[in-house]
Amino acid sequence: MDEYRSRPKGSFILKANWDQLYVLTGHWKKDLDFYKEDLRFLYKLINKYFIWLTEEENVSAVRKIAYNLQSLNEKCTDLLEKVKKHQLQIGSLVEDPDNEDTQVFRIEHQHLEEEIAAFVKLFRNNRKEVFTITEHVVDSENLIGFLDK
Repeated sequence: MDEYRSRPKGSFILKANWDQLYVLTGHWKKDLDFYKEDLRFLYKLINKYFIWLTEEENVSAVRKIAYNLQSLNEKCTDLLEKVKKHQLQIGSLVEDPDNEDTQVFRIEHQHLEEEIAAFVKLFRNNRKEVFTITEHVVDSENLIGFLDK
């Protein structure tokens, strides 16, 4: 799945009512909360086993992963703030649907969705990299026997 979409394709954003966009934005928030928790878990996991590494190549690879996870966490935090603000704006539009800036708001909504889709793609790629490097590190450091004790 190359794209992340929580809405029907086509002109949904232009035609949806404010209640529908509010619900969609709530789904974005829940998804981002999940990704944030997953990032926290992966970062904690890496830090827990980092001290057992002996090969410099593995130490460098794990440092890079930790840096990437921290960067993704910052992006996720930023997106969560944007989504919360956006949802508040939708709430005000539900109360006052005749607001003049509705077309601009819908364009902002679409841009936010695209930003979230880009984040999800980065997250998934990073997660694959974490698993690939973790597998390599465990094999090359002979950590399997050590961790079983």
